[in-house]
Amino acid sequence: MTRTVARLIIDTLRDLEVRHVFGVVGDALNPLTDAIRTTDGIDWVGCRHEEAAAFAAGAQSQLSGRLGVCMGTVGPGSVHLLNGLYDAAKSGTPLLAIAGQVPLAELGSDYFQEVDNDLLFKDVAVFRATVTSPGQLPRLLETAVRAALGEGGVAVLTVPGDLGDQEVPDDRPVRIPAARAVTRPADDDLRRAAELVNAGERVTLLVGRGARDARAEVLELAEQLSAPMVLTLKAKEGFEGDNPHQVGQTGLIGNPAAVHALDSCDTLLMLGTDFPYRDWYPTGCTVIQIDLRERHLGRRTPLDLGLVGDVGATLRALLPLLAPAPDRAHLDAARERFDDWRAGQRGLADPHHDHRLLGRLRSAFDNRDGDVRPEALAAAVDAAAGEDAVFTSDTGMATVWLSRFVEMRGRRALLGSYNLGSMANAMPQALGAQLLDPERQVVAFCGDGGLSMLLGDLMTIKTYRLPVKLIVFDNRRLGMVKLEQEQGGLPEFGTELDNPDFAAVATALGLTGIRVTHPDELAEGVRRAFDTPGPVLLDVLTNPQELAVPGKPTVAQGWGFAIAKVKETLNSPGR
Repeated sequence: MTRTVARLIIDTLRDLEVRHVFGVVGDALNPLTDAIRTTDGIDWVGCRHEEAAAFAAGAQSQLSGRLGVCMGTVGPGSVHLLNGLYDAAKSGTPLLAIAGQVPLAELGSDYFQEVDNDLLFKDVAVFRATVTSPGQLPRLLETAVRAALGEGGVAVLTVPGDLGDQEVPDDRPVRIPAARAVTRPADDDLRRAAELVNAGERVTLLVGRGARDARAEVLELAEQLSAPMVLTLKAKEGFEGDNPHQVGQTGLIGNPAAVHALDSCDTLLMLGTDFPYRDWYPTGCTVIQIDLRERHLGRRTPLDLGLVGDVGATLRALLPLLAPAPDRAHLDAARERFDDWRAGQRGLADPHHDHRLLGRLRSAFDNRDGDVRPEALAAAVDAAAGEDAVFTSDTGMATVWLSRFVEMRGRRALLGSYNLGSMANAMPQALGAQLLDPERQVVAFCGDGGLSMLLGDLMTIKTYRLPVKLIVFDNRRLGMVKLEQEQGGLPEFGTELDNPDFAAVATALGLTGIRVTHPDELAEGVRRAFDTPGPVLLDVLTNPQELAVPGKPTVAQGWGFAIAKVKETLNSPGR
């Protein structure tokens, strides 16, 4: 019995253990969505916006390591996928996008809603093609899926609307073997790396997401070298909990201990990281980088040696060549600074902070309305969330507070738009994560600007009865932009948001809405949010003037902030 184009595609996705396809229905997709309707083991998830669909599919891919799938219909529907697809591409996760197209006979005629998908997706996709004949399948589908899985990226397959119901002449099973090569550098390169590391007296590790599968080897390396471990944000998951060597993050969201560990080292060993911020790398030290992707080597900071290989396999071969470093002074100095910094952060997160003398003095300057400190909110959620919770965070200040006050201990997982830096990702990523595992707790750190951008997909969470906990840092601002303006000496402009009562909106949409407007209500609000079954939106009015001081503040930043505050005061007639 022959199969149609649509049936072959959906059968193949089911066989690849794809369980959800995200999108918005439309005419060109009708044969495909009907094939999903009549197929056990794979479900259609109807979103309110295709961007949310792409984010949700990307979240599932990142959490499972399997292929994520989303669909967009002709023209605008496929265009809307782009932002979520770029996030998947920048995150290096395999995603297949099925894009609808006008009927074959109308291609190239500037038909209603026609968009050149192959051109549209050229930059974002590792593979893209338009199916113009059923005879191209299953080969074209196999090629698209292999490209996405093999290269860790986005493949786009465009299917004209009149093609889905046509029969495929070659009805052989689609075979996509799962194979992953584990590589390590040549022995001579490993010996050279060992010579460089052994010559150092103060070694610091900069550990990224590419090392997460090699936790045991990285911890053994840190112990053998008495090395402090600076984590990128994406390495919090896997390396933060139960790790006596880690000293947190560097960069604008970082802390002084991580900066010290980097700036005082004589040897920097980069493991599976492409940390992009050049100004935060140390200078005048030996730098060795291990990464599976050769194109990552040396593109952020000059290297003395670059090694291409899987981090785990490389370290297993390298460790026997390394001499133990019993002097722990470098590690101890970094850890002492880290402990001091964390103690100070705990003070800021104390709900009673503003009732004490120092807090009262501080709040007279930066929290006159008595709003909830975002540090306190993040810390309260950290304490309430489960040890296997999946956290997502919107780009901006919500990510800053998560990075500083939420520990990725136990089986906790972390997702965010940490390479693309998109707004509005936390809620749809949480949607995808919750569908992947309905029994696992999923917590979204949402900025008010990000949440309102894709607010409609709260209805998707309600429709599918997903017990996501949405924590809204409602500071009525585009907070990160505000901070950037002020650090540059500019007065705040264009960042204020005229927000609704998000809890009331959630209630109107069929979710449980909880609103916290005063610090004294915070503990009870967080408790209710986590104790209430089903989806909950916790809307917390947080202090819009809160500062997130980077690990290495500059005089220029401080001066710029002071100038900005003077300008804001002069431009505010009500004060």
